[in-house]
Order: sequence, then C-alpha cells, then structure tokens
Amino acid sequence: MKQAAIIPHKTILITGASSGIGAALAQHYAQTHTHLILWGRSQKRLSQVAQSVEKKGATAECHSIDLTNIDEALTALRNQDSLTPITHFIFAAGLGDMRKEGELAEEPSLVTELCLVNFTTPATLATEMANRMATRGGGAIAFIGSVAAFHDLPMSTAYSGSKAGLARFSTALHAAMSPHKVYVTLISPGYVDTPMSQRLSGKLPFLISPQKAAQKIHRAISRRKAHLIFPWPFAFFAFLEGHLPRPVVHRILRLSTMQQTPRKTECSDT
Repeated sequence: MKQAAIIPHKTILITGASSGIGAALAQHYAQTHTHLILWGRSQKRLSQVAQSVEKKGATAECHSIDLTNIDEALTALRNQDSLTPITHFIFAAGLGDMRKEGELAEEPSLVTELCLVNFTTPATLATEMANRMATRGGGAIAFIGSVAAFHDLPMSTAYSGSKAGLARFSTALHAAMSPHKVYVTLISPGYVDTPMSQRLSGKLPFLISPQKAAQKIHRAISRRKAHLIFPWPFAFFAFLEGHLPRPVVHRILRLSTMQQTPRKTECSDT
C-alpha cells in the first residue's frame, strides 16, 4: 500500500536562509510536520542548511533567488505559494554597507542595491503574500529590520534609510492586515554575530548570537507582536534619540569612526 503524503502543519518561507539569522531561524523552526522553503544566493550553503534541518524531521527545499530582480522573485513566490500554500513568510535577507573612507556619500549603485534588498522587494513580496494569506483566512509575515532604522547614520544613509522604510511599511501593513488574521511582526535587532556585523571594525556592544536572536524572533512571531527591539538597551537608545535635539544627535553620530570591510557579493549579510 502506498503511504499517504504527510501534510505539513506549517510551511515557512525564509529569505536569506543561507547564513546568519536566516539560517538560525531555519534551524529553530525545524521539526516534524514543518516544511521549510529556503531562499538565498548561495545554493551550496542553502543545501547545507536543508540537510541539517531535515535531520531534525523537517522537510526542506532550496531556491537561489536574487532579490534585486523583483519580477523574478515575485514570479517565484507566486509559483511557490500556488504549489504549497505558505503559512509563515520571514524576510531575513538583508544587505549592509557604509560609505568608503574618504567619500562624502555612498555610491548610487550601492544605494539602489540596498534599497531593493532591504525594502522594495520585501515590501512587494509581502503585499502579494498578505493578499493571499488574507484570502485563505490567516498567516504570519515577519521582517528582520534593524535598530539602524531609528537613527540618522551619516556613514550608512542607504542602510538606515532602507531599514526605516521597511519599519514603517511593516507597522502599516500590520494595521491593514490584523483584521484579516494576517499578523505582521517587525524585528529590530541590534548587533547580531552575522556576516554583516563581522565586517564591522570596533566594539559591538550587546552582541548576541544568531541562535539567541532566532529564539527571540520565534517568540515574537508566535505571540503576534507588532514590533520587537532587542537587546533592550537599543530600545532605550531609540527613545533617547527621539527626544534629543536633532542637531545634537547629528553632531554625535558624525563622530563615529566605524568602518566596514567589503562584503562578498554571493551572499546576503543577515
């Protein structure tokens, strides 16, 4: 007798699943009756993550998706959801860069790339997914943003600006979709030990592991929180900056000497 196929209780699509927070989330969600759809740039690392989560009882599939190509990503999402309806969509992919030493501002091409990966493509895909989930009666969408969204970082205008756009989009989408039982969560972490933070020079206060971050993110999504900032000191910093005169804040931020080594183009940072 042919054995009946096991229908997953959860189908979770994670972007940026080849490393950092995305890979840690895949490991954290991996269990029996869970199907993981892993998106990333590195097919080799995605396959390694897939093999690891399958040992925990989950099923997994990998897709090398370039989030700078919105049409390609949107088509892939539509095909994927039509084949296997997605219950959870977690946007963990992200890019981070600073202006190079001696430059006055970032390269225009860098701004375009960061805004596509950090804001434009996630917002586009989330809108498509929110409509589909609402039609089915519910679902969960989560964005991995950054505490940088709440600070005017002169050395990282594209990064902080794109994360700020993502933050406002997330809270607005939460307001729009909650009545339809589609719950949207914004995650704003501080320093997490990922490929992006590993390229930064200087001290990284309150640095936590991707595994610890994954635990906090999972809890926030399961509790349907609209927004989570962690570690807690960064919530205080965001509150403090919002109540200080802007010229004073900018003068302080311009004192930063932090630099970032070039990233590898084949992978996402977060």
